[in-house]
Amino acid sequence: MYDLTIIGGGPAGVGAGVYAARKKLKTLFLTSAADSGSRDFGGQSVVSEDIQNWIGTVSVSGVNLAKMLEDHLRAYATDVIDIRVGEKATAISKIDRIFTVTTDKASYESRSVLVTTGSHRRKLTAPGADMFEHKGITYCASCDGPLFADRDVIVVGGGNAGFETAAQLLAYTKSVTLLDSTDKFRADPITVEKVLANPKMKGVLNAQIEKIEGDKFATSLTYKDTVTSALNTIPTGGIFVEIGLVPTTSFLEGVVNLNERKQVVADPRTQRTNVEGIWAAGDCTDVLYHQNNIAVGDAVRALEDIYIYLSRT
Repeated sequence: MYDLTIIGGGPAGVGAGVYAARKKLKTLFLTSAADSGSRDFGGQSVVSEDIQNWIGTVSVSGVNLAKMLEDHLRAYATDVIDIRVGEKATAISKIDRIFTVTTDKASYESRSVLVTTGSHRRKLTAPGADMFEHKGITYCASCDGPLFADRDVIVVGGGNAGFETAAQLLAYTKSVTLLDSTDKFRADPITVEKVLANPKMKGVLNAQIEKIEGDKFATSLTYKDTVTSALNTIPTGGIFVEIGLVPTTSFLEGVVNLNERKQVVADPRTQRTNVEGIWAAGDCTDVLYHQNNIAVGDAVRALEDIYIYLSRT
């Protein structure tokens, strides 16, 4: 019987794990390559070459960040944290106050559960997109944007995330062209107006991505104008994709409340879900902003509340 089961090995999960160890909570820590669509530790950022916004570290690669997170957790784990790498949670059930967490390898009992499984980016499906991922195509402007300084770049996606990415890139790129497949940008009108007012910015509607080409790195993107059917090819020094996130929450269907995007609905004061004994933190939740630093803070908040809950039950 565990006091707590933490599901997910990204920054949120590791942050909670470190705090659980310091509070001597007997904890099962589950992390699988399926979590967050990445490797066992580190979450989505593990694929980034240069992360410059991890507080306290001027610059770190995603791989090194993942190792730092794992090393930190293992340093505190001792006999308190039971780390199970490569086990994917598949179901959660509850009888009275006890949870059964089922994985693809075993089942475990726990007095509480913290879900930190994150999310993964919705990927481009056009020819060439897979080939040039992390070779000119990136899904994280805050992680990789500075690497594309002084280049002509493309942003794919006309929602708030796309325009926020464009605004960020305008600070150091030569130009930004934003492509959206719809006939009207979905971002807030005031944001659209402000970003498009920048002389280095261009917005294109009705743009269906047809293919991405290059050599070692992506160098051009071809799109079809869905109104005229004309094909247009844009030379580019980088492509930033912002077409949405897919939360890693399928195993929670029917367990806790999920919103229309399949994000876990969590109380922002405590990170509690609608089910007593289950908390959620990080990118799998419906919090307003998703960043590594925010995810860790949310997880620590959850852990503090979990500790109080366990002390009273």
